[in-house]
Amino acid sequence: MKKVMRAVMVVAILGFVVFLSVYIGTHNMGVFNPKGVIALAEMNLIVKTTLLMLIVVIPVFIMLGVFSWRYRAGNTKAKYTPDWHSNIVLEIIWWTIPIIIIVFIARMTWVSSHELDPFRPIVSNVPPITIQVVALDWKWLFIYPEQNIATVNFVQFPEDTPINFRITGDAPMNSFWIPQLAGQIYAMAGMDTALHVMADESGEYMGVSSNYSGYGFSGMKFTAKATSREEFDLWIETVRQSPDALSSEEYEKLAKKSRNNDVAYYSSAEDGLYGKIIMKYMMPMETPAPMNMSEMHGMSQ
Repeated sequence: MKKVMRAVMVVAILGFVVFLSVYIGTHNMGVFNPKGVIALAEMNLIVKTTLLMLIVVIPVFIMLGVFSWRYRAGNTKAKYTPDWHSNIVLEIIWWTIPIIIIVFIARMTWVSSHELDPFRPIVSNVPPITIQVVALDWKWLFIYPEQNIATVNFVQFPEDTPINFRITGDAPMNSFWIPQLAGQIYAMAGMDTALHVMADESGEYMGVSSNYSGYGFSGMKFTAKATSREEFDLWIETVRQSPDALSSEEYEKLAKKSRNNDVAYYSSAEDGLYGKIIMKYMMPMETPAPMNMSEMHGMSQ
């Protein structure tokens, strides 16, 4: 009977591992299918920390099953020692191993926090491209200040090129996230944050807001497309043929609440629009009016 139970447990564990491996291999799970240097480093960090923690988790679950079976009410052969309460060797083992694991994870966290700092530019021989991102209700606006164009719910860039995203919001707090390229960064009104990414290969990648922001949140998705430099340049020329231009007046119309928005192109974008969106939430401090001599004399009395 014991051999049968052990065989069943082994088969169940192996079956679960095989199922999980097949599922991950046949489904695009975003974070576990990285297409950029930042996403790859983040996935490796997740895998390493998980494996380190499993050093403790797996034995605990194994012992849970073994102890539950061995010391069940029906097993009269199990040794009953109610006064046993200490074993120096075991205590050293179950304190030392977790401490070592915590030290390793702490070191990895310290190093990765600096290496994967979203404000840290990616070192490359290729000049970076800056793209300004504005989270709206419920859509994403992308402004290309160097190319003087803008798009809605679609962003395109060349592969193997550092992309410097500057991110803000003109709506309730959202979170800018392209799972296959990098981690999420919050988009908040009046704040200018940053994210640096670089795609390793051409492809279309899903972009979302990972922070609930209201009624139209479920449709707040966009496509991030990485192409060759030649295709990117051709796409820029295509966008410049659009009859629409993103002026301040047009932006005010765009910023109004709307759901499930289609992709839109703007052949030009008003200079400094991104800064104006941020500064509209920067209320200057009120300074008191200067007092005349009679008022100052009255206060001194």
